[in-house]
Amino acid sequence: MEKLTCMIPEENAGQRLDQVLAGLFPDYSRARLQRWIKQGHVTVDGIQMRPRDAVHGGEQVEVVPQQEVEQTFSAEAIPLDIVFEDDYILIINKPPNMVTHPGAGNWRGTLLNALLHHVPALESVPRAGIVHRLDKDTSGLMVVAKTLKAHTHLVKQLQARSVKREYLALVQGQVIAGGTVEGDIGRHHVDRKRMAVVDEGKAAVTHYRVEQRFREHTLLRVSLETGRTHQIRVHMAHIHHPIQGDAVYGGRLKLPRGATPELTSQLRAFKRQALHAVRLGLQHPQTGGDMQWQAPMPDDMQALIDVLQQDTAAARHV
Repeated sequence: MEKLTCMIPEENAGQRLDQVLAGLFPDYSRARLQRWIKQGHVTVDGIQMRPRDAVHGGEQVEVVPQQEVEQTFSAEAIPLDIVFEDDYILIINKPPNMVTHPGAGNWRGTLLNALLHHVPALESVPRAGIVHRLDKDTSGLMVVAKTLKAHTHLVKQLQARSVKREYLALVQGQVIAGGTVEGDIGRHHVDRKRMAVVDEGKAAVTHYRVEQRFREHTLLRVSLETGRTHQIRVHMAHIHHPIQGDAVYGGRLKLPRGATPELTSQLRAFKRQALHAVRLGLQHPQTGGDMQWQAPMPDDMQALIDVLQQDTAAARHV
């Protein structure tokens, strides 16, 4: 990677070296720059310093960026539904039943394994370029950074809440009107594998509006201000409209009164939360231009909605 050099401005006198470098080289995270300082890849007037050492201003700083392999995972030839790709980013339409990142019990067959096969150079980008996740059973759009600079830019956009993410969620019950859920999310007090709205949680804001109503279900268009774990699933359950098929937050399967055999069959067969990331908007990390993508409804969710429409129409004629 190309060596980086510059002069530390006089106005930075007295500040920490790592803090100053984070401002001078915004393409790299402060944590990464700290690591390079500790590893001896940064010199100030030819001298190695510590991240916390203060600068005087006017020094010549030299940074030798390092290609870093975060962790070794296996590349696998798994097909990807690629919506967009250039030298900097990938936009993926993730199918349901695919884990995003390897972990206990899921070391193979994940999106990360597939990405390493598609772009081997992602081995040197944190988490193979994955900057945000979708749950295993949630389908839809995700952005992947193909370079370290793109990764840093996308993470900053997510932190600034400037990435636009919209979801389609089929929830139980009839929702009368759109609204906003504001409820801090953290670990459930009893079941630590679940998330919940708790007083000591992190701030979370979810907006929703009604797309279509059925007899005992509603299709919502949901947008996020924050990106907490299981946020939509937790917030919808919190307002007593859990997502259809959500085994963790939705409770037992509830069949609508007088449901047709076709609807009963579809509901019993639908084994995941009916949640799809339908739209993604962000600033391109290289050009700065606004970009947006949409992904069609997955077949299983569309089939369920089709049957709900038929069931609702049939009830009107009774």
